Amino acid sequence: MANVLTRSVKGAEWYQTDEVAEEYEEKRFSRGGRLIDRREKRAVLDAVEPVDEKRMLEIACGTGRFTVMLAERGADIVGLDISAAMLQQGRQKARNAGVADHLEFMRGDAARLPFPDDHFDTVFAMRFFHLADTPATFLSEMCRVAKEQVFFDTFNARSTRSVYNWLLPMGSRLYTRSEVEGLLDGADLRLVDADHDWILPYGFYRKIPGGIADPIRSVDEAIGGSPLGDPLASVSYWNARVE
Repeated sequence: MANVLTRSVKGAEWYQTDEVAEEYEEKRFSRGGRLIDRREKRAVLDAVEPVDEKRMLEIACGTGRFTVMLAERGADIVGLDISAAMLQQGRQKARNAGVADHLEFMRGDAARLPFPDDHFDTVFAMRFFHLADTPATFLSEMCRVAKEQVFFDTFNARSTRSVYNWLLPMGSRLYTRSEVEGLLDGADLRLVDADHDWILPYGFYRKIPGGIADPIRSVDEAIGGSPLGDPLASVSYWNARVE
């Protein structure tokens, strides 16, 4: 299983180490990164609420940021990831939140989901498609097991992310809107809504203290709300329905 994923997801072996799992949230969602965590959770909730008693699957759940949040709101949710170390972090988080009995964490291959067709009301993935070498395969599997809704995010080409990408050891797969629309059509998904945000890339915010990040984010949001916002956005959130 891990060997399959190593060929289809960038950095799979690196991602599965204990050291990465233990430091994952501290490195990405402290300091200015708290703004990223807040915005991503809001994006997920805006797309999938109401979640009470809804059957849900999170692909590449990592340390369970979203899985636990949705379980706290009454979702019947499974979090799937390739990293045993990340899943262990998620289980601890669920225990701390008192929802360990209301969710399930599984180790598995997102390209070969171990579920029957139409098994979940909603299937979603955050921070995943920028690492996918074969995004059509993953999206097709997400659609197969989803009865109603598929939600995911992408990093965008022709944005500040493309400059930041040069500095990353693994880089990221960047998408144009037309490419995402083609992927949706190929998976028999209908785009319901798309939200675009973050003029400055995530990596910038993670490097600065929260007190500095807050006013910069305010400017970022002001630009994002202007006619320039969508074309310059480095992140997009895609909400689609199963045809």
